[in-house]
Amino acid sequence: MVALILRLCAVLALVAAMTPSALAQADRTAAETQIKAAFLYKFSAFVEWPPKAFARPDSPFTIGVIGADELAAELEQIVKGRTVLERAVVVRRMRRGESVAGIQMLFIGQAEGARLAEILAIAKGQSVLTVTESEDALAHGSMINFVFVDDKVRFDVALPQAERGLLKISARLLAVARKVLTSS
Repeated sequence: MVALILRLCAVLALVAAMTPSALAQADRTAAETQIKAAFLYKFSAFVEWPPKAFARPDSPFTIGVIGADELAAELEQIVKGRTVLERAVVVRRMRRGESVAGIQMLFIGQAEGARLAEILAIAKGQSVLTVTESEDALAHGSMINFVFVDDKVRFDVALPQAERGLLKISARLLAVARKVLTSS
């Protein structure tokens, strides 16, 4: 009984220690994750993949996620029961060294920042839309990179990388991008 009371006191002390700014930061992080997951799903409506991006006519539209488990969980909820290009949508949680074969979109979270260039090199030249959230990610070969500007999630686009992967990004998506790079 004493141990239970001590644990309860410890939990209460922890909750009391969480300042409003810490709680606001947690809310902001959760909201940011939800927004990024929604963007990932919506990006699929504004990108054209070549037929070779799919192994078979009935292959699902697969979004790989590496280094962002919370975002993967949110994305799984968003895509449940939905389709992209008349295909079922699947979220695949990727692990270090895993092939990008069969993936049409790959999100690389900040947790993989140290390996960003290595992961992007694996996807380079393939019809995989690479989306990141790391500083200088476009310079390393990412096609779309999330940025946080004025308390809003925005994104930048690098057209040359997308064109190398034979992906066509809609002018409508480019119009809402914060920045569009048109040359390497």
